[in-house]
Amino acid sequence: MTAWTSEEEQRRRRRKRILRGFLLGGAAIGIPALINAAIARQARRVDSTVWGRRHRYAWDLADVLFQRLGAGDPVLLLHSFGPGHDSLEWRGVGERLAESNQIFAPDLPGWGRSERPEGVLDGELYIQFLTDFLEDVVRRRAVVVAAGLAAAYAVVIAVDHPELVRGLVLSCPLGINFASDEPDIKDAVIHRLLKLPVFGTSAMNLYTTRSGIERYLLEELYSDPETVTDTLIDHHYRGAHEAPNRAALAAYLAGYLNHRALPSLERLATPTLLVWGREAVNPPVETADLWLSTGHPDSGIELEVIEKAGALPHAERPGAFALRAAEFIGQLPPA
Repeated sequence: MTAWTSEEEQRRRRRKRILRGFLLGGAAIGIPALINAAIARQARRVDSTVWGRRHRYAWDLADVLFQRLGAGDPVLLLHSFGPGHDSLEWRGVGERLAESNQIFAPDLPGWGRSERPEGVLDGELYIQFLTDFLEDVVRRRAVVVAAGLAAAYAVVIAVDHPELVRGLVLSCPLGINFASDEPDIKDAVIHRLLKLPVFGTSAMNLYTTRSGIERYLLEELYSDPETVTDTLIDHHYRGAHEAPNRAALAAYLAGYLNHRALPSLERLATPTLLVWGREAVNPPVETADLWLSTGHPDSGIELEVIEKAGALPHAERPGAFALRAAEFIGQLPPA
């Protein structure tokens, strides 16, 4: 299966699950409000992460929580998107890299404990946030380590603002296969339906049941079933049911956070390391060939494949990921 086919297959599966939620939610239209209220009570507030020091960045559009730890040259860690995602996925890597670097790991706007910005959430908003965060908070040329869709944003910033980015480490990056930054008509309809108060909430609740979250973690993110503990499932479940996080999750599911990395990748001159999990489903490791062949020769893109890891090698094998990332950072020109 090619990378292009894989991306389309994931999109079809996601739509199918959401549409099933719409159908089931509409089948008992008099009951969903009661069910939604019960689920909201059951899903407690996401616990604060206990690693590093918690700080708050008063961005123009929302207050953003971030972890900071260590000392030295700055490294910015950007989490992937999906039900219940936040900066906690970087804890293992962050604590290891903090031995010789200063680590910044935000819950991106609308995710984790950060506030949701008003208005439309899309890739351009996150690119602007990250640019502002680097300028206002990090304030030094940093190595940006990004996973999934956040990697596409990092590539854009490295090209447009090379004075802010010293190097890139991209974990199973997405964005090279997108035909457009804009969602198609089907995705736009799904996004509109997901925003309906009762109907949309019911569909989201059915999409993010505890068993659904467990399947999502096992089938799409992690290769080792032992990694998917009850604690991890609980964290993602509670995060997916946070009211402030619903808008960001809906925007992600409907494709509004997609951003094409290809145009910027062709102009990228920043040293870059790709890290892939051998067992990653979306994007599969074969996608790395597109990044390697498309990247600008001056970027000197390198590839590291981590065995026994899926789409989140940094969360599943943090020791191996941090070791390779530290080696790459150590070879960069002085900050």
